[in-house]
Amino acid sequence: MNIYKKMIKCALESQKKAYTPYSNFNVGASVLTDSGKIYGGCNIENASYTPTVCAERVAIFKAIYDGEKKITKIAVVGKENSLTYPCGVCRQVMREFCTDDCEIIIIRNEQEYKIIKFSEILPYSFGPKDL
Repeated sequence: MNIYKKMIKCALESQKKAYTPYSNFNVGASVLTDSGKIYGGCNIENASYTPTVCAERVAIFKAIYDGEKKITKIAVVGKENSLTYPCGVCRQVMREFCTDDCEIIIIRNEQEYKIIKFSEILPYSFGPKDL
């Protein structure tokens, strides 16, 4: 199984674990680190919405907690047969930890997905090198 299929499988499995009693909009994500490990994450809602955490950030934070420092690929799945892109907050967090050539895998379903470069979804970004 190639790395894209492994990441898609992890994101789809993670999506099933989402806690979304308010929106019922389940999102799953997976990240691949530069050491080759894959971490999954799901969105976790809160009644006041502001503390809600997106799937992408959960996956990234799990990797960072485990000692990883760089993300080389991120996969995201939302509504079935639709393309769900990371929100602005997730994009900024991704900017902190993604490699310059990080790929974003936007999953429509298990067989269909779109791959874009991180630089395409957050051009002219502000990051660690700007400080």
